[in-house]
Amino acid sequence: MEREVHVIGGGLAGAEAAWQAARLGVRVVLYEMRPGTATPAHRTGDLAELVCSNSLGSAALDTASGVLKREMEILGGLLVRIAREHALPAGQALAVERDAFSEHVTRCILAHPLITVVRQEVREVPAERPLIIATGPLTSDALADSLSRLTKSRYLHFYDASSPIVDASSVDFSRAFWGSRYGKGGEDYLNCPMNSAEYRAFWEALVKAEQAPRHAFDTPAYFEGCLPVERIAMRGFHALRYGPLKPVGIVDPKTGRRPYAVLQLRREDSEGSMLNLVGCQTSLKWSEQRRVFRMVPALSRAEFLRYGVMHRNTYVCSPAVLSDTLEFSGNPGLFLAGQLTGVEGYMESAATGLLAGVNAARYALGEPLVRAEPGMMLHGLIRYITSADPVKFQPMNASFGLLPRVELKDRKERRKAMVLRALQSADKMVKIANLAIADRL
Repeated sequence: MEREVHVIGGGLAGAEAAWQAARLGVRVVLYEMRPGTATPAHRTGDLAELVCSNSLGSAALDTASGVLKREMEILGGLLVRIAREHALPAGQALAVERDAFSEHVTRCILAHPLITVVRQEVREVPAERPLIIATGPLTSDALADSLSRLTKSRYLHFYDASSPIVDASSVDFSRAFWGSRYGKGGEDYLNCPMNSAEYRAFWEALVKAEQAPRHAFDTPAYFEGCLPVERIAMRGFHALRYGPLKPVGIVDPKTGRRPYAVLQLRREDSEGSMLNLVGCQTSLKWSEQRRVFRMVPALSRAEFLRYGVMHRNTYVCSPAVLSDTLEFSGNPGLFLAGQLTGVEGYMESAATGLLAGVNAARYALGEPLVRAEPGMMLHGLIRYITSADPVKFQPMNASFGLLPRVELKDRKERRKAMVLRALQSADKMVKIANLAIADRL
C-alpha cells in the first residue's frame, strides 16, 4: 500500500513540511481549517499567512537568523526561496509583501501533484502515521484538548512568559559577582548590583517604557506569580526591591555590604554561554528592553539573544515529549513542527517544518530518520528545545548562543568560524538525507 504523510496545519511549518515530504516522492494530505473555521488573527485562507510582522528577521550572515535562512536554502527550503522573491527594502532584514508571499506559497502547494489540501478542521489527533502536527500558537480548542490528553496535560502550555537572555560574553563581569542568597546553592547566580541612584534611574525608565502592541486575543490574564517586571515596578518605587530585584541575603564582595538592588542572571545552557534575566518577563518593545536593561551597570553592553515575551502561545514541553528528530517520544511516526514545539519566529517554525517533513517522508519510505548536523543553527535550536530543563523550558529563537563555542578572541572572527562550520554542516546534512536529488523525483 502506498504510504501518505498527513500534515495538520497550513501555516509556515505545515506548508514547508508538506513540500519537503512531497519532494521526497511521498504523497501528502495537508489539512487546513481556514477559511471555513477562522482564527482571531488570520484574514485569509492562504497557506503560510503572516499574521504579525512582515519581517522574517535578518538575512545577514553575521546574524543567527541569517545563518538559519542560509541553511534552509542549502537544504532546499521552499519558504525562504519564495520570501527572497517577494522581498521589500528593509535594510538587512528579509521583509516581504505579505499577501504576495502567502499567495505564492499557496499556489506552489496546490500545484504540486503529490499534495492534496483538505479544508477542514481536525479536532482529534488522528491515528494515521506518519503524521505531522503543525497547528501553531492558535491551535483550535478541540485539537488542543486532544493534544493535552496525548501529552498528559502537564506538558502542554497555553501561555508564554519568558525573560530576556543575554550573551554571557557581553556582560561586564567586573561589575557583577557570582553567588546565591545567604551563600546557599554555590555560585548559581550572577549578581548585577545597583546603588540607589542607579536603581532609581532604572526604575524610572522601566515604568515609562513603551510596551509592545497586542492583538485583543493575545492579551494574557496575568497572575501574581508571573507579572511583567514593568507592572511590578508600577506598584511603587520599592516594589522590585521586595520582588525580583531584592538584595536580601546578598553581599557584594567588593564592598562587603548589601547592594541597594540586585538583578540576578542564571545560566540558560550547560556551557554558561547564555544568561537569563531572572524574574524579568516583560511586555516591553524589544528596543525598550535593550535600552532599559542596559541601564544595569553590568549589562551596559549586553547583547540580547532572546527578548522577553508575554503572550498567548500553545506549545508542548518539548524536552519531555520530543526527540531530536522531532518525533514524539513513545509514539512512532508522530512528528511536531513549528511554534508548537517551542521555537519562536517565522523562519524557526519553517525550519522545524523542513526537518519534520523530511523525517515523516523517510518514515513512510521505511528509511532511518535524520537529524540536523552538529554545528548547524538548526541543530542548536532543536537541541535546545529537546534537551532543556523541562521545569524551566521556555520557547527559543535562533541564536549564536545555541552553537558550540569557537575559541577565538576576536568576536568577528569567532562569528565567521561559527557561520562557516554551520554551512559546512548543512552541506553534510544534504548528502546524508539525499536532499540533493529530491527535486528530481
